[in-house]
Amino acid sequence: MADDLHTRRMEAVCAWTMFTEHGDVTAEVRPEILLSWGRSVKARVSTEVAAAPMTDESETDAVWRDTPLQAAVESVESELRRTAEDGDLVIAVTDADTRILWTYGGRVMRNKAEQVHFVAGARWDDESMGTNALDLANRLDAPSMVFSAEHYARIVGNWVCWAAPVHDPVTGRRLGVLDLSTTWDRTHPIGLATARVMARLIENAIPYSVSHPTAQPETADPGLVMTLLGTAETRLDGYRLLLNRRQTEVLALLALHPEGLSLEQLHAMVYGDQAVTFSTLKAEVSHLRRALGGQLASRPYRLLMPAATDVQHVLALIRGGHVSEAVDAYGGDLLPGTNSPALSELADYVAVALREALLADPQPDAVLRYSEELAPYDREVVDACLRRLVPPHPAIPLLKARLAIG
Repeated sequence: MADDLHTRRMEAVCAWTMFTEHGDVTAEVRPEILLSWGRSVKARVSTEVAAAPMTDESETDAVWRDTPLQAAVESVESELRRTAEDGDLVIAVTDADTRILWTYGGRVMRNKAEQVHFVAGARWDDESMGTNALDLANRLDAPSMVFSAEHYARIVGNWVCWAAPVHDPVTGRRLGVLDLSTTWDRTHPIGLATARVMARLIENAIPYSVSHPTAQPETADPGLVMTLLGTAETRLDGYRLLLNRRQTEVLALLALHPEGLSLEQLHAMVYGDQAVTFSTLKAEVSHLRRALGGQLASRPYRLLMPAATDVQHVLALIRGGHVSEAVDAYGGDLLPGTNSPALSELADYVAVALREALLADPQPDAVLRYSEELAPYDREVVDACLRRLVPPHPAIPLLKARLAIG
């Protein structure tokens, strides 16, 4: 492992040297790193920069104080500190402009961080400090790693950094990034995964924040609107909620049961016979209540707002005989891969209901869309439609072609 890391570091140093001295690279360099090096050159960042530029202390304090991000970090601060101390890391949280707002470091890394201004108030965008993981995660809106001499500035060429974006759980707006940094020789395969987990920890602790002055709704639909067929998306009064799979499942069940569910009922619907405690479910409900601004009652658990799902919409269309519209509204299987027994059963029910509606009323355009987009191997529905058509109906050749493909 140590030999592999040393070799990897030497390759990074050679590539960095070729680029900074000759403006070219012969070794393989990750595209995002090479693009960032180019931005660093364009911004006239020196490879010999001594430390990150600092912003006004009062300005940084104003950006940080009394914000949902500060509240979230403070609520999980003990866990962040423990991670830093156990791994001898320095942890940083930035704003959306890659300005550090909060840091905490293990014994060794704390001193190294202070020397290069890896502290609150410092700017770590690549136009200020050259290539680094904080900027990449913020710019790409994706977890990012920068190893050793992949950094543009020589002063952090002995570091390895993993960073992951932090989003507002209501609006989906990127608030900043969480970064973990240590020395290159302490590189570990789980570094990036740990950054993701820490970022998610902060996101889960962020209070309901639709009131953010910069937040804008993406739709005008009031109340809770859930897309569950084919893809999963949840919006509250037009704002997107960032939920994990289990939280989406819990909220979907509550939306589909407006009368409410007891703790025991909800647990059975979500987990079935899995060995999961009631406390785990209560924690998921607690997160949802915060994300919904408190509009989730208990005893029984039920939503205190209008709620609509595409599942209910498709079933209503089928019951009303609007088969073609139902095919259009059906985006695919309900939460593919769900482990919830109740939602798995409902997924089968909706899929069968749509198929039976098509068999009973095989409208050519609807059957073609169904066959092309949803069930390319369902020959029975295509056969049923062909039997109803009289030549020379224009859909007949298309349907026969579907049979040949299937």
